[in-house]
Amino acid sequence: MRINYQDTITYAQELDQQDKLASFKREFHHPVKKGKEVIYLCGNSLGLQPKNARVALEKELKKWAEKGVDGHFEGNDPWFKYHHTMKKTTAEIFGAKPLEVVIMNNLTVNLHLMMVSFYRPKGQRRKIIIESGAFPSDQYAVESQIKFHGFDPEQDLIELKPREGEYTLRTEDIIGEIEEEGDKVALVMLGGINYYTGQFFDLEKIAKAAHQVGAFAGYDLAHAAGNVPLQLHDWDVDFAVWCTYKYMNSGPGGTSGVFVHEKHANEKDIPRFAGWWGHNEEERFLMNSNFDPMIGADGWQLSCSQVLPMAVHRASLEIFEKAGFNNLVEKSRLLTGYLFYLMNLLIDKYGTEAIKIITPSNPDERGCQISLIIPKDGKKVFDALYNNNVVVDWREPDVIRVAPVPLYNTFEEVYIFYSILEKVLKDIRFKQ
Repeated sequence: MRINYQDTITYAQELDQQDKLASFKREFHHPVKKGKEVIYLCGNSLGLQPKNARVALEKELKKWAEKGVDGHFEGNDPWFKYHHTMKKTTAEIFGAKPLEVVIMNNLTVNLHLMMVSFYRPKGQRRKIIIESGAFPSDQYAVESQIKFHGFDPEQDLIELKPREGEYTLRTEDIIGEIEEEGDKVALVMLGGINYYTGQFFDLEKIAKAAHQVGAFAGYDLAHAAGNVPLQLHDWDVDFAVWCTYKYMNSGPGGTSGVFVHEKHANEKDIPRFAGWWGHNEEERFLMNSNFDPMIGADGWQLSCSQVLPMAVHRASLEIFEKAGFNNLVEKSRLLTGYLFYLMNLLIDKYGTEAIKIITPSNPDERGCQISLIIPKDGKKVFDALYNNNVVVDWREPDVIRVAPVPLYNTFEEVYIFYSILEKVLKDIRFKQ
């Protein structure tokens, strides 16, 4: 459906008045600078703090203070099964079954744990396919896994690059590379959304192509979690990992999550690094020496639940429950579409030599992030935005990432950002 956006603040305010999720902005703390609330468009780097996070954290601190070790088994939500309390909402957000998801560890730890199980090179089948320009932690993780098995990343790591003159990958090119490498591919491991360009990959088609050549398909959903609609179970994804501190607003360095498809749920002999929290929950405290993994994603747990960061994450999930994830996706498309429209007005006015959009124009191929290339004086533009109380994200060498988050950003904020950016571009251009 085509929307006739308008470039006036009155129009933006009208959209805010019609927004059924507008009240959720008040459920978050908003940074203040120079005595004024900033326009925070940086949720793709760190989400804002939910106001209920402090209450949730203090509840567990109180339990710890009053019960000590007995908090593991007494009171509401005993820590022994704390991770179970987040399964239902997590499964709904990721299009999974509750047994397929678990909250645990940190993202890169979980990525390594998954590759222990799903990167099992044998013979000529030993290559990993990732996107060129993947987030560095993904790059480091896959390189180290290849080396761990005694192979050479120069030979066994395939990095997908866009066509000449393009910024994003075409699905047909990704699938073409998978088919060409065929039985040499052990694992296809992409970021669900590329952190730099904001491109949302067709994860279903890519997983299908990987399986057709006998490879596993796994994804790092750090920039997709809580941002775009996912159906990991139906898409037949083997595994996925994500962090919770970006769009899921669960605190800096917050806990992580894992998806393991149901088809692997009972594979007790699958290679894995085992820990006692992944052992049969009913017999865990018998302290037996023989590891008996729990069914589903729980069987990949290592240590007891990180209750304090999980408490913050659970508080955020409560907000997602109230808002309804489908409602968030609907608003996100409208909000990001408005930003896209306004940025194109700047391109029409100043030309691509001043500003370019490298994020796909198709709403199905992006979340709520738009990446802008400022070919000249990009850092000056970023600094000027920051000095005007606008918080966005800078990535070398020339990209400004802008993320209007539907839970707490408004159409008016998007319009004000556009107005400030236009003035900054005009000032820098005039001075030259």
